[in-house]
Amino acid sequence: MTRFTTYTLATVSALALAAPAMAQDFSFRFQSSDPAGNPNFELQQGWTELVSEMTDGRVAIELLPVDSIVAHNETQDAIAAGILDGHITDVSYFAGRDPAFGLIANPVGAWSDPQQMFDFMADGGGAALMNELENPYGLQFIGATTPGLEAFVSSVPLEGVDDLKGLKMRAPEGLVQQVFAAAGASPVNLPGSEVFTSLDKHVIDAADYSVFSTNQAQGLNDIAPHPVYPGFHSMPLVEISMNLDKWNGLPEDIQTAMKESVTQFAQTQVATLKERDEAAVAEAKAGGKITVHDWSDEERAKFRTIAVDQWAALADRSDNAKKVYETLTGYLSEKGMLQQ
Repeated sequence: MTRFTTYTLATVSALALAAPAMAQDFSFRFQSSDPAGNPNFELQQGWTELVSEMTDGRVAIELLPVDSIVAHNETQDAIAAGILDGHITDVSYFAGRDPAFGLIANPVGAWSDPQQMFDFMADGGGAALMNELENPYGLQFIGATTPGLEAFVSSVPLEGVDDLKGLKMRAPEGLVQQVFAAAGASPVNLPGSEVFTSLDKHVIDAADYSVFSTNQAQGLNDIAPHPVYPGFHSMPLVEISMNLDKWNGLPEDIQTAMKESVTQFAQTQVATLKERDEAAVAEAKAGGKITVHDWSDEERAKFRTIAVDQWAALADRSDNAKKVYETLTGYLSEKGMLQQ
């Protein structure tokens, strides 16, 4: 055997031994709260590709649409039991387990821009709160994303809080209804399928429904031509979390890469959906029949101040909810986002 042959065989052997370390080391199954074909789900699939890229192929994530393995509000238990490895979901689905989940998921009126929520999660104590809430249930919070601020559908001009008084509007039960009622509106609970007809027949004047591009595509702005954009009320926290034990079994560099992947994905999702909203806004304005209203910072702060009282009422329902309330209001006060 020549020296060249010996060297070649040694090199091949070394590469063969090193190959498993470069191949897929971890395989996980996540379930989304969005259906296949939904724009959010399509973007989430991009996140799984980003994870693979940022971990040099060592982590593979199979993402399943809503209800593939368990119902949308059962993923937390399924992850703890090992039926799923993780999920991408709206945190508010677990408010029945602890009202703290509902408060951190969508503190109505808190955010005027997704970056405010991202800053709260990264540097204002939000991520630590999520892990305090989820670790006891066997989950690890990896990071947060959001589809962005929902627009507000209205058939009458709304320039600020005073215009909400007596407004007949559709809003989901719970904190959203409570805040709008406190602001003087008359919220009612209607399924999404009845919003268009109810607006068209003047059963309601306005609706908390979805983001601007969705509202525009469904013709809501045509029959209720005074939308508020960007919205002032609702922006859901969507978590990416996984099984705590499996997370703890990951090398530190993989954990870091997964956290960074969520941060990058969140910015991509927000930018993509904002671009679609802005295109829909431009289309609406160009038509000449829709007037888009954008509330001032002062009016947004007024609405937030009304909301805080409702957050406080929710905070009394559990120790965790109180901790979320104190951390959230402390952050908003520090940033000058609460009226004194």
